[in-house]
Amino acid sequence: MASAGTQKSANALARTTSVDEGRQIFLRGCSSCHGINAEGGDIAPSLIGVGAASVDFQVGTGRMPLADMSQQAARKRPLYNPEQVAALAAYVASLAPGPEIPNQVVASYERDGNTAQGGELFRTNCAMCHNFSGQGGALSQGKYAPSLMGSTPAQIYEAMITGPQSMPVFGDKVISPADKLSIIKWIKAAQNEPNLGGASLGRIGPVTEGLLVWTLGLGLLIGIAVWLATKAR
Repeated sequence: MASAGTQKSANALARTTSVDEGRQIFLRGCSSCHGINAEGGDIAPSLIGVGAASVDFQVGTGRMPLADMSQQAARKRPLYNPEQVAALAAYVASLAPGPEIPNQVVASYERDGNTAQGGELFRTNCAMCHNFSGQGGALSQGKYAPSLMGSTPAQIYEAMITGPQSMPVFGDKVISPADKLSIIKWIKAAQNEPNLGGASLGRIGPVTEGLLVWTLGLGLLIGIAVWLATKAR
């Protein structure tokens, strides 16, 4: 019994230490935009209630910190290491309840997910923005839906439950946790799909890719014909 109590105390101390470390990182790197107490400001939203999942997604993918808040945050090399990201997430999570980091939830996606069902769900809910093959696509007003080819299972799940940038939040009543795992399984299958036909050309689609091939092919043939005609003179 005493051992269990000691373990709980140690866990509580570790959480407190992580939160304190996260607050210091936040004050140095995030407070100038999001406010001293994460209450938001003129150029950045409040982080109270966004949860650890939102921080893990935005900071863990390098989208935050962002130099120009008027621009869409693009994926890049993270500024903070995984331990610092976890501390930041713990601090923001301590401010108010919000979505948690779904590492344990997504661990079973290979076993519990259904690839065929995930593909159908993706085409119904995601393809209009991310392209039917998850390669991303243009949106209105200069925005875009990013490619999903470099995303981890946890990041895909976090995006669905937090709705970053222009993406809507897909709550459990819209897409159930089990269906989310199926979508993840389909995306992972798409990431690992080999290009048996050679260069994928971004997997934009057979019509666009075929038009490109025909255009280049005809252009090459016309060029050869002109060259032969010139030589004949």
